[in-house]
Amino acid sequence: MAGDKDTLLSMGFDPARVEWALKATGNRGLQPAMDHILAHESEIVPDLGGVSEQSGSRSAAMDVDEDDEDAEALRGLVKGAGTGVDDVEAKSIKCSECGKIFKNTALANFHAEKSGHDQFEESTEEIKPLTEEEKQQKLLELREKMAAKRATKSVEEAKEHKANEALRRKAGKDMHKIKEELQQKELIKEAEAKRREKKEEAKARAAVKAQIEADKKARAEKTAREKAIRDGQLVEATPAAGTSQTPAAMAAAATAGKDFKETRLQIRLSTGGQPLTTTLPSEATLREVAEFVAGQSLSFNVDSVSFAQHFPRKTFTQADLSKSLRDLGLTPSAVLIASP
Repeated sequence: MAGDKDTLLSMGFDPARVEWALKATGNRGLQPAMDHILAHESEIVPDLGGVSEQSGSRSAAMDVDEDDEDAEALRGLVKGAGTGVDDVEAKSIKCSECGKIFKNTALANFHAEKSGHDQFEESTEEIKPLTEEEKQQKLLELREKMAAKRATKSVEEAKEHKANEALRRKAGKDMHKIKEELQQKELIKEAEAKRREKKEEAKARAAVKAQIEADKKARAEKTAREKAIRDGQLVEATPAAGTSQTPAAMAAAATAGKDFKETRLQIRLSTGGQPLTTTLPSEATLREVAEFVAGQSLSFNVDSVSFAQHFPRKTFTQADLSKSLRDLGLTPSAVLIASP
């Protein structure tokens, strides 16, 4: 894995040995790779193309060791023959900016990538191999670093989980609050509609009651007048053309003469269910009311629906469908009974 490789390289191990250890241990993690490097520190790195994962074959390492030793001896002979003197070889690479010494170019490149340093020079300083105590100390430091990293990650994950949980709870509370507000608004709207409906019904009942009282008064006056005529106390007069004959007619004429532009209707269905309410222009016909009822309930048909009124008691005929609400005396409000 890239993380394990970077960690081993940062500890100063040779890149070839790191590749060998990771491949030989099957990339099982940092600890197996570290153990493999420490166990085979004195061996020559074999050709990685012939190394199978988790094998770590020692016989192959021995063969490569022998071949490398012969090749190194041959290179030494050629070098001695060519120059005749012992040249001073660079044994390490040194960072001019921070003074750190690296065993090979790969480690120096890794340091440059991580630190941003770009000034390096060859050095004759030899990097001594780590003692057993130093190896154990590095291993301990690495384990502590990994443990601290895991602990930090665990804390960060706990914080993130806590923040996500807080957001989820807040979203749930906000949604619940919105639902409650909507329900409250609906309740207020329904209450206002009921209050308006009751107010209109009260007005309609008051108008009907006033009409009934006017009719009673007219009948009483008519009876008294007829009795006075029979007793000879009053001579019956022929009403002039264009004048009202009874107080009830006068009241009806006065009511009909008022300019009510709209008529509010409450329509109770004989089939049951909630009453229908609507507001129509006073010039609208009773047939438009029938069309409204047919549009609200499938049980009603425009051509067959009939209407009746309790106060005053009256049943409207098919001929009344073409009359306006004002002509039928239904303004400014009325309660109708609709039958299919």
